[in-house]
Parts: sequence; C-alpha cells; structure tokens
Amino acid sequence: MPIHEVLEDGVKVITIDRPPMNAIDLVAIRSLGALFKMHDPKLPLVLEGTGKAFCAGVDVKAFTSYSPEERHDMALAITDMTFHLLSIPGPVIAAINGHALGGGLVLTLCTDYRIAIDRDTALFGLQESSAGVPFPSGPERIIAHEIPAPLCRNLTLSSQAVSSHFLARHMIFDELASPEDIRARALVQAKELSAHSGFRAVKSQVRRTLINQVRQAKDHGIEELFQT
Repeated sequence: MPIHEVLEDGVKVITIDRPPMNAIDLVAIRSLGALFKMHDPKLPLVLEGTGKAFCAGVDVKAFTSYSPEERHDMALAITDMTFHLLSIPGPVIAAINGHALGGGLVLTLCTDYRIAIDRDTALFGLQESSAGVPFPSGPERIIAHEIPAPLCRNLTLSSQAVSSHFLARHMIFDELASPEDIRARALVQAKELSAHSGFRAVKSQVRRTLINQVRQAKDHGIEELFQT
C-alpha cells in the first residue's frame, strides 16, 4: 500500500510511500482522505513521507493518463482530502523530510506545525502553472489563506522552487531540523501540543474560517477547470 499508518507512543503516524518522490495518484489521495476522515480525534497526528521526498504532489504521469471524468474526480478527492485533514481537532504535525511540491506543499499547509529538513537541496514550491494542472478549489483556498498574498502570487505564478530556509524565514515552516531528527522532533511536538488543555478549542477558532471555506468548496462538488 502507498499509505501506511502506525500508532507510536500515543501518536498516529501516517506515511506516504510512493517512491521515488511520493507523488500521489487518485488511489493514494482517496486513501489519505479516508485515513484523515477516520482519524481518532483523541490522538495527535504526524504526517511524513519516505525517502528523500515528503510528497511531490499529484502524480502527473497518472493524471495525464486519466479521462476527463477521472481528472474531475481527482480534483474533488483532493479537496475532500484536505478538508478532512484540516478538520482533525487535535494537533497535526508535518515531518517534512524532503521535497514538497504542488499538492505536497499544500498538505503541509493543512497542518498545525511544520518541521522541515534543514538542507538547501530540498525543494518546495507550487508548480501547477508550469505543470499545466490548475489548483483544485480546496487547495486554492488553502494557499490563499496560509501564504501571504505577495508571496502566494510570486510562488504560484512563477512556479519557482525555494528552500526550506526561505519558507522558514517567511514563517510558512515553523522549525528546521536535521534529517535524522525530524521524525523525533515531530513526535515530541505532537505530544507537547496535545497536552495543551485549550489546544482544540483554540484550533477550532483560528482554523474555522479556512475549514468553512474548504467545506463549501467540497460541498459544491464541481471543479470547472477539470471538466475537460
């Protein structure tokens, strides 16, 4: 299976495992969405990738082979997946072990705390423009909410890839760590945040606007840019 889940010291860890870059096809997107939807609300969650990538976003090779109906279904599934990830009431930590591109970077933006690899060789960006794949409606709202407007414009329209240090300076990533320490740091942070008595109530307050926006996109159920 391309998606794994384990319970480790009271923390649920979900791992994307689709070598070589953990790009996700329709099956993987639906699997992630189902796991996020069924997640035990009492548990904190760590989301990670295997190898040298966190997630390279949509599997473009698979996407180009899909029929128009399947492309539309994929866009709907992506918005559904991000909605369920955002809706998890407890702490969600991204252990960003390597490249996070396109939908992979969007996944990190759905999390509450983001620990990224402290290496300039890892690349991060929103390449939908150069790849010819527009944003589904859920991710469109997420990037607009989570990334300051001038930076969002620059990253999306230029399709440039940047470093983890760049995104940390702009407070998109919260912490940098060495490759061997990322997972351990994510587990510690998940437990620390989960111990905050008011975490869930405050998360509900500060995430409510974005969750409602993505819910509306999900319930609308139409992805016009993916109709053909």
